[in-house]
Amino acid sequence: MFATNMDSARDVSGAQSTVLIPMRFVWPYGGRSVFLSGSFARRWTELVPMTPVEGCPTVFQAIYSVTPGIHQYKFFVDGEWRHDEHQPYANGEYGLVNTMVLATDPNFFQPNVAPEITPGSHMEEDTEAFRRLVQITDGAADVVPRMSEADLQGSRHRISVFLSTHTTYELLPESGKVVALDVDLPVKQAFHILHEQGIPMAPLWDFSRGQFVGVLSALDFILILRELGNHGSNLTEEELETHTIAAWKEGKAYLNGQIDGHGRALPRRLVHAGPYDNLKDVALKFLQNDVATVPIIHSSSEDGSFPQLLHLASLSGILKCICRYFRHCSSSLPILQAPIRALPVGTWVPEIGEPNRRPLAMLRPSASLSAALNLLVQAQVSSIPVVDDNDSLLDIYCRSDITALAKDRAYAHINLNEMTIQQALQLGQDSYSPFEQRSQRCQMCLRSDSLHKVMERLANPGVRRLVIVEAGSKRVEGIVSLSDVFKFLLG
Repeated sequence: MFATNMDSARDVSGAQSTVLIPMRFVWPYGGRSVFLSGSFARRWTELVPMTPVEGCPTVFQAIYSVTPGIHQYKFFVDGEWRHDEHQPYANGEYGLVNTMVLATDPNFFQPNVAPEITPGSHMEEDTEAFRRLVQITDGAADVVPRMSEADLQGSRHRISVFLSTHTTYELLPESGKVVALDVDLPVKQAFHILHEQGIPMAPLWDFSRGQFVGVLSALDFILILRELGNHGSNLTEEELETHTIAAWKEGKAYLNGQIDGHGRALPRRLVHAGPYDNLKDVALKFLQNDVATVPIIHSSSEDGSFPQLLHLASLSGILKCICRYFRHCSSSLPILQAPIRALPVGTWVPEIGEPNRRPLAMLRPSASLSAALNLLVQAQVSSIPVVDDNDSLLDIYCRSDITALAKDRAYAHINLNEMTIQQALQLGQDSYSPFEQRSQRCQMCLRSDSLHKVMERLANPGVRRLVIVEAGSKRVEGIVSLSDVFKFLLG
């Protein structure tokens, strides 16, 4: 809490220059009334109102012009003084305060040390104003911080050592539930279970072999719906009532040409791990096999009989371990401090003059569900941003959304070419208001967010990707997924 005589507070700006740089301050933790104050705001005497970001009522922002130098600031949220623990902070004259450094002297920062404002996602320089500042300093500053190869490899090495010396046992929860399906279960019933349990996939158990033999995922349901919509298909809706998971997997293997020399189907090998496998090897299994979940299976017998399904591991769980381990020393890893716009991570909307960059798949709400399913399969992506005519983010369609069609056998009454993405998304919003559902689904970040901030958001359960948007307009600029981050971290 600040003292009552703030008008006598010491000015810590330390800058005599008349150059003013518009800065964007963000408080992303909600509140009814949020204000900003700091050493730059008339020496702590001014409360600057912060307004909610359009479409994100829990995120408040304010633009305030500050002079180059060292500044302190704090937020006044619902009558209480708060600081942002995810931004640089220090113990100042008024308790814990956030700090910000901005300089015009090209020698102010030491080589290979990024400015303190770089790691934060809650302040963003006004580009034009910063360019003017760069001109004043004879071009010595760079809008995008650059990282040396030594810093990059050093950070990667430390993360690699951590992953190599910790095991998947650390991913196991104290308690939890894991759903597995018998391969003799009808496909229709299996997808009803996925929908009712709210899970995108489940391991498959073969009772006759006494083994876990694969997984059934939302992608299987997508392929089945496309097959049902194919007039030349031998699979009918009536057959789906009795078509078993084992029969579908065998048919899928034939469709993909996975057969041996005797014409027999070769089902895909189950990708799994043991509780004592190191986290780096498990992370590589995710990337090399392009899977979203790896079952953790343990057997006390040497021949692997009587296996126990302990947990369904995900990259987000491994990422959470990394964030927890380096939480208090993240500043010593330059790779984590860099903004994602400065790193080769994620898929971005191509800029003019970049014809070789992979395009980012996006669809309008009026696009057909058939088009969305085809794009998910052909582009080999797990989600597609849904945007308006200005490419501003409205929603996101994921593979797992397809399980909503299992409710009340909706898949039997729709035409994939006639149903729109907007209509398909509404099927899964029965128990939520449209905004609540959208706010949970559309996890976003800014191009100025640090890799550390992006990792912390992706480490939350159920989050597999962040849509990179332009502040204010929410125009889609790119998308960064869990696999993108791990491909970059592991080199």
